[in-house]
Amino acid sequence: MYEANTKARDEEASVGTEQRSKAAADPVPGTHKARTMRAAVQHRYGPPSVLESSEIEIPMPGRGEVLVRVGAASIHPGDYFIMTGRPYVVRLVFGLRRPRNGIPGRDLAGVVAAVGKDVTALRPGDEVFGWSTAGTLAEHACVPVDNLVPVPANLSLAEAAAVPTSAMTALQALRNIAKAQPGQTVLITGASGGVGSFAVQIAKALGAEVTAVCSTRNVDLVRSLGADHVVDYTTADFTRTGQRYDVILDNVEAQPLSAVRRALTPTGTLIPNSGHGGRWLGPIGRIITAHVLSGFTRQQLKPFTSVETRDDLLTLADLLATRQLTPVIDRTYRLDEAADALRYIGAGHTQGKVVITL
Repeated sequence: MYEANTKARDEEASVGTEQRSKAAADPVPGTHKARTMRAAVQHRYGPPSVLESSEIEIPMPGRGEVLVRVGAASIHPGDYFIMTGRPYVVRLVFGLRRPRNGIPGRDLAGVVAAVGKDVTALRPGDEVFGWSTAGTLAEHACVPVDNLVPVPANLSLAEAAAVPTSAMTALQALRNIAKAQPGQTVLITGASGGVGSFAVQIAKALGAEVTAVCSTRNVDLVRSLGADHVVDYTTADFTRTGQRYDVILDNVEAQPLSAVRRALTPTGTLIPNSGHGGRWLGPIGRIITAHVLSGFTRQQLKPFTSVETRDDLLTLADLLATRQLTPVIDRTYRLDEAADALRYIGAGHTQGKVVITL
């Protein structure tokens, strides 16, 4: 693995051991012990400073739910957009005037503390990872049992927490939308980021020949992830090299669609996936443009939105267990540093994932 991350991985393994110990020792709701927990909470949209470290009541798992003692939670640009409420279109989903759910975060890994009615697949003490819509930047989170799978034995909780949203996005983009196959050429922009670092590895697992686009400081990293070729965007423009690709997963969208299409084969597939855009509608304008252009060309322009599924999480767990997929963790923060973590995410240029450890 990338040498600069070796020390970080060792530290995360140590953190993972500590997380497991702490999670197993924490109280289960209904006992005589404390019924409150620490959480990062926001009461309004805004910059990271809107986050407050609060003491709130531990939730109780309902029918088909599991209470997880969170050992680690990862964050990504989508969490930043929801926190700020920009582009404004996100407020239609997450609350018009203020966030409907005050706890940020979606991805987590931890230990089952209690189970709700009708839950038989998991029991207290099981190590799990997955996603929750109730917020994960807290010591406990209630999660539907179908959103969780066991943590592979070779992963720490911090590594497992880094996986769900970003890796599932990469998997669905390349396998479901692009239908990447052995022998095809795949170009990935933002190859050192959260989705990109998983996409390089998944494209290789699907048998593709992979070209990664990144900055100079990330060249060694993306090569270590399996990239066959690397384009350093500080010295070269992939749209002007003359090379054409069967699939382009554009996680940055720094180039106009017309320019990116020059690097696509006549029947190739382009997947725009940055999430950035205008103040009001975000990427919706580019998505509409891509759909319109698709009607006038043999090239396939396919923006998409990933949807988490248990089956895909199990697929990722298998890839992790067989070491075809390895999470890259840029930085870890404590729960009371959640604002700093989201500020770092908002600045862009992360190497892999940012993780909150508890």
